[in-house]
Amino acid sequence: MKTLYFRIVVTFILIAMVSSVLALFLSNWYYLAKLRDQNEEQIWKITTEIRTLYEEVPQVEPATFFTHIANMGFQLYVVNEQMAGTFYGTPYKHTQLDPEQIQRVLAGETYRGMLQERHLLMVIGYFENSLRNSIGVPVQVQGKTYALFVRPNLEQQIGGVRVLMAFLLGLTFLFSIVLIIIFSQFIVRPVKKLREATKRIVGGSYEMKMDVSRQDEIGELARDFTFMAQSLKQVEAMRQEFVGNVSHEIQSPLTSIQGFAQSILDQTTSEEEKERYLHIILDESKRLSSLSKQLLTLASLDKESHVVKRTMYRLDEQIRQILIHTEWQWSEKELDIELDLPETDVSADHQLLHQVWLNLITNGIKYARPHDMLHIAIQSSETEVTVVVRDTGIGMSESELPHIFTRFYKADRARNRASAGTGLGLSIVQKIIELHGGSIHVQSELGKGTTFTAHLPRM
Repeated sequence: MKTLYFRIVVTFILIAMVSSVLALFLSNWYYLAKLRDQNEEQIWKITTEIRTLYEEVPQVEPATFFTHIANMGFQLYVVNEQMAGTFYGTPYKHTQLDPEQIQRVLAGETYRGMLQERHLLMVIGYFENSLRNSIGVPVQVQGKTYALFVRPNLEQQIGGVRVLMAFLLGLTFLFSIVLIIIFSQFIVRPVKKLREATKRIVGGSYEMKMDVSRQDEIGELARDFTFMAQSLKQVEAMRQEFVGNVSHEIQSPLTSIQGFAQSILDQTTSEEEKERYLHIILDESKRLSSLSKQLLTLASLDKESHVVKRTMYRLDEQIRQILIHTEWQWSEKELDIELDLPETDVSADHQLLHQVWLNLITNGIKYARPHDMLHIAIQSSETEVTVVVRDTGIGMSESELPHIFTRFYKADRARNRASAGTGLGLSIVQKIIELHGGSIHVQSELGKGTTFTAHLPRM
């Protein structure tokens, strides 16, 4: 398997190589566009100056003159009319030249090989040590015509610079590869740590230390990963607590049912006790059934597989119907019902919101004291509908308020289990409101009552 480190190193090396090739082709283009003609023109002027200089001092021995010129950093080739040639200075590496071309120079034409030569990369041709890559002019030597071919001796003029540049470029490329190999580890190392942290999470360990101080993408990834690990840790804790709570909520009524059923089967109880035990068994069975239904509802809402089926209906009528169905409960406590329900149309899931108002109203009735007041009001605007359910019951302490929408949380642990409920009702209420794009808030004061305020967007 090719590791990320290997891929990064190879990628950087390929980038360096491709960059070098592109730089070479761009340099070749620049040479053709800007430098070749200028360079050829400079050599042409030098060649004509050499010819002019010799023709002004014809008494100088030709061999001596051309030797001195060659020593100034040029390669010369002089050909007489019999096609006999003599090299002055450093010999050409490639001496092949078309004899017809020499004849034309002897006849008075000029030869500009630097412009005529063609290469795949013309910039390389600039350094070609070839007779074809020279300038040729006719010159009069002691009354006779000669063909003079001139080319700068790059080995003599810039040989040291060429070696230095080649050495510099070679070391630059070599050091680039070495530094890429070394510093790529700093890129891969945090990724390896993330991979190791992922394995620990899979193994159930959520405690880890990541470098979250970096101000780059790796640092952002480390911070997000740390946040994810903490979130998973909380989810796992909630899952374990949820399983424990469900087990406890199921086990408690089952224990009661088994105990009282066993007492009845032992036939040691009176008829009155049997009847009381059967009522307890019935109540615990109902509580188990209610718990099962609420768990299924929560599971459906959590998956969001329950599609919100919106219809237009009268919200005020829905709340009045719920009050009619729960009349026996609030009548038993002789509660004072105060309503402010103007005619209000909403677009929402009728069945789901029915469960919301039923849970809030029965919750207010449950924790209200005899002769307390239950106030229900609808407030509407152009953008939202607000439903307020307020009771003057026992209320809750400030420390309990942040937890009341937590599953299985019960703010009345001192109460008997029959009136405490399952602790899932308000969780279901919050989930349904959020599925409708709304929100719900609570205010409460111990001994003075509780107010639930639900906000729903007006569709």
